[in-house]
Amino acid sequence: MSTLKLVDVPAVKLKRVKPAFRLLLRILGIGALVAGGLAIAVAALAAAILLGPLLFWLAWNVLDFGPAIGLPELGFWAIVLATLFLVVGWFPKVVITAIVFLIDPSWFHGAARVHWPEPTFRNFVAVAILALLASRPHAQAQKGRRRDKT
Repeated sequence: MSTLKLVDVPAVKLKRVKPAFRLLLRILGIGALVAGGLAIAVAALAAAILLGPLLFWLAWNVLDFGPAIGLPELGFWAIVLATLFLVVGWFPKVVITAIVFLIDPSWFHGAARVHWPEPTFRNFVAVAILALLASRPHAQAQKGRRRDKT
């Protein structure tokens, strides 16, 4: 019977490299892996932070959902606060309301003629985008709960 010998070629070649250089290659390899993972995590966080307000701006200002229901277009900070208001749970909503009330109490005395929007495809898309933003925390809250089947 013939036997097959397996030869580990890279290990043989790696032994010829000086120990200091081998250590440097190992450090750079791990450093590149950590840096790549960190870059992906930062990019995902930036996308998550920027995507919510971008979707709200698209629905409210670009698709004109605000004027369609009788409300004005919103500025940058109003879009950020409105997005946070849709995405977070109950207690942060109370905190956002308190912040708005403390900064500009006259805002609550403003009058608006809010009405139901016209049934157009543009308004449907805007409502769907806002509903997508508003449904995210509720879906996350339901993941941890278990139903008792009794």
